Amino acid sequence: MAAPRLVTLADGVAEATVAPDLGGGLASYDLVGANGRAALFRPCRDLSQAGPFDLANNLLVPWSNRISGGGFYFGGRFHPLEPNLPGEPYPIHGNGFSSPWSVESAAAERVELLLTSNGPGPFCYIARATYELDRGALTMGLRLRNLAAEPLPFGLGFHPWLVRTPVALLQAKAERVVLENSGHLPAGEAPVASHAEWNFASPRALPAGWINNAFLGWDGRAAIVWPDRKLALDVEADAALSTYIVFSPAAGADFFCFEPVSHPVDAHNLPRGPEANGLTILAPQETMFASCRFRPRRLT
Repeated sequence: MAAPRLVTLADGVAEATVAPDLGGGLASYDLVGANGRAALFRPCRDLSQAGPFDLANNLLVPWSNRISGGGFYFGGRFHPLEPNLPGEPYPIHGNGFSSPWSVESAAAERVELLLTSNGPGPFCYIARATYELDRGALTMGLRLRNLAAEPLPFGLGFHPWLVRTPVALLQAKAERVVLENSGHLPAGEAPVASHAEWNFASPRALPAGWINNAFLGWDGRAAIVWPDRKLALDVEADAALSTYIVFSPAAGADFFCFEPVSHPVDAHNLPRGPEANGLTILAPQETMFASCRFRPRRLT
């Protein structure tokens, strides 16, 4: 398979490589300069063979993570949704991450992508994604417009795959953690303080084993610190992104995911309804927007 087209952004401090054909994702985001190149997001190793989850970042639209039950009820009727990945029993992450995006504009430090989608299920929408570098900081933005003829619950988010080293630390204060069952669906909530190994209010090492949990009541600020690399990455997210998800299979993995998103897993089907669980009800032609900034810094 031929390598996909790429758009490279560079500002002299950092470089980011965008892959419009691969779900509008990132192939890399690196710090550059006199000290050499340092990967901040896990880089894609072989673009000619890459699937979405081999990338450095995925765009999540028109929802994040899994939806159970074959779909969801809204507006007085059931909206069916089919699984979209081999081996996954539930539809996951919408379809933006697996669709080719067109390039609307591109400059040295900024690119804007466009996706118009008829589906999945009832979701007809147009989305615009932007990546922009400014003195090394990477800002990612997503704007979505409902093109369906009825109101629908939409969500969005970003799915960076960060470099994991043996001493990597995460700081991201939250109020509650969502527990998961064997199908990676919600199994209740608990105060973060009741699970010390998941309490990232202060810098903490990632668990040695599996973690795949949503954290609620996030203040939109986080930091990833690599003491062994003398690097850190500060995260600033819009208020619309009040949830984050941490995923890593084990300590031996070369990545972990820190995903700023608008809602927890299966928000379409959770008690109290989609809007109470972070989804945004968009009437026809209404829009929603969210952005997140990742700012690198070198440690002394």
